[in-house]
Amino acid sequence: MTKTTPPRPLDVEALFPELAAYRGTTTRLHPRPGSPDMAASSVGGPMLWPADEPWPVCTETHPRRSGRRPADIHRGRQILDRAWARSPFRGPTEEDRQLLDELSRRHRIPGLSDTDPLPLVALAQLYRRDIPDLPAGPDDCDLLQVFCCPFDAHGPTRYGMLLHLRWRRSAEVGDVLASPPQPQVVGSDGYVPEPCVLQPEQVVTYPFAGLLPEDLCDRIYAREDALEEALEEEALDEEAEQEGTEYDSEGGGGDDDELIRYQYDLSIPPGWRVGGFASWHTTDPSPMDCLTCTAPMRLLLTIDSSEWDGGSGSWKPTEERDLAPHPFATPTKVIVGRAGEANIFACPADPGHPHRWSIQ
Repeated sequence: MTKTTPPRPLDVEALFPELAAYRGTTTRLHPRPGSPDMAASSVGGPMLWPADEPWPVCTETHPRRSGRRPADIHRGRQILDRAWARSPFRGPTEEDRQLLDELSRRHRIPGLSDTDPLPLVALAQLYRRDIPDLPAGPDDCDLLQVFCCPFDAHGPTRYGMLLHLRWRRSAEVGDVLASPPQPQVVGSDGYVPEPCVLQPEQVVTYPFAGLLPEDLCDRIYAREDALEEALEEEALDEEAEQEGTEYDSEGGGGDDDELIRYQYDLSIPPGWRVGGFASWHTTDPSPMDCLTCTAPMRLLLTIDSSEWDGGSGSWKPTEERDLAPHPFATPTKVIVGRAGEANIFACPADPGHPHRWSIQ
């Protein structure tokens, strides 16, 4: 199985030759539902975890005794997947709806306190051999494992996510933990990934526009503004011609699909990916310096809520060009914040220094 990113709609370096100096690469992971084993890179698959090593837990104080059961979440998704697969699509049956209502119930775990160790959820594991843009970890570790707390209850706001990253040398793992501990309930469905195999693909990428030199950024946006204005005028002219009436110059609007934008089409691809540049589309760019040595950190991994959406459809793999965004653009079922993405950064001077992350 392979996934291929279509060629970009235009050659951005031909328009702005200076961008060649900023060109980079990122590896799109293209997770898709499957049955990975612990020897494979995956999202939501089994971890290559030593039997004699404690499983990571959340020890922060926060409510953790009420939520949905992970098994119910997986089963509910299976019911909906079967419903989507029916032809013609008529949605869930009445029997399905009754079962979905039952599976959506929240459960309370008696005797569980806000300080009891809470097993983290295994989000992903990435082998360096599979991912071209994955750097070596500390002491040349070749396997990166990513975990999260299944409750939004962290950070200054007490509504943030908690991520935990672990590097290891895969060849040194002997006996493997067969049945890792699992949280009995989770606070959000979006912290329960579906098992996915990966189909890594390295593509060209460019920095977020706001991090480019000011003059270059201004010229990129000026070009897009001019094109958008021309499209709006063209659409208004066509509307007036069809209706045979005059139109208000402030009304109407062009089709955004006709406008090729640096942010959505030419620079940073959507979806799970390793390396490259972080997007700062929700907040202003923020310095991500190592808290240990102050070195500027580099993007390590992006955890995205979707593989593409209405604004980034040009990145849809060629093999899936006829698929609709729902449900095919959300294969992992992982949801970050309000359907955003988590960008995880690593210190290039010492990969053993603590990671940082930003939610966009």
